[in-house]
Amino acid sequence: MSEVVSNLIELLQLESLGNNQFRGLSQDLGYPKLFGGQVIGQALSAASQTLSDKSVHSLHAYFLRPGDAHHPIDYNVEIVRDGRSFSVRRVIASQFDKPILALTASFQIEEDGLDHQVSMPNVPGPDLLEPELKIFRAHAEEIPEKVRAQFTADRPIEYRIVEAQNPFRPKHGIAKRHMWIRSTAPLPDDPIIHKSMLAYTTDYGFLETALMPHGISVVSPNLTIASLDHAIWFHRPFRLDDWLLYVADSPTTGRARGFVRGQIFDREGHLVASTTQEGMLRYNEGDK
Repeated sequence: MSEVVSNLIELLQLESLGNNQFRGLSQDLGYPKLFGGQVIGQALSAASQTLSDKSVHSLHAYFLRPGDAHHPIDYNVEIVRDGRSFSVRRVIASQFDKPILALTASFQIEEDGLDHQVSMPNVPGPDLLEPELKIFRAHAEEIPEKVRAQFTADRPIEYRIVEAQNPFRPKHGIAKRHMWIRSTAPLPDDPIIHKSMLAYTTDYGFLETALMPHGISVVSPNLTIASLDHAIWFHRPFRLDDWLLYVADSPTTGRARGFVRGQIFDREGHLVASTTQEGMLRYNEGDK
């Protein structure tokens, strides 16, 4: 297993402090704030470790404060309810005794039921596309120096984007894109690892979809961008070490906020998860 994947698995597994308290290390990706996907993934991992007979089917998270990538995070899990079929957990992630994220997750026993889904879009497969990392490295001179090393470093998750272009000089387009995602090394069979890693992954590049109609780069000095909330519904089993298609679109932006939604399919066309997110988008139009 590659070191970056092994490090991410370890990052999401957490230290148990007893009494439904957990502690997670932080990952410095070179951004001004802690990566929100890390906090969601760790909070889900903490909640999942308080159950043994159910698996998560949905989560809803609110980002309350920016996190510090140089300090650990404490996770307090509240057992809201344990029923025969469903259980609910509430998680507060804190740094310096102040909450930075609130997450509620619902868990369910395995059950059979009615089954239907939308069709998977017909797009080029990952083998026909270049890795996003290769594109970043090809345009390294356009990346701000303070984050250049992080944008071009090896990653635990590989992204191959159908609508790929120079992300630092984007063209105006429709607010929709298709991203193939996969871990860069095989993963253990533990479903908690796959779901926690997918929660981590779905926050990356998601909100950028709302910028596509405006031709604005996520590294523009005139842009202030931050996730406000994030929700995931897990529909069917999946493996993140096989290719998944992440379809993202943004139906609206306004009032300094952008809204995005996503659908995630496996290679066989099964809809395995859905996502939504709202984020703050403040742009200095005077300097456009």
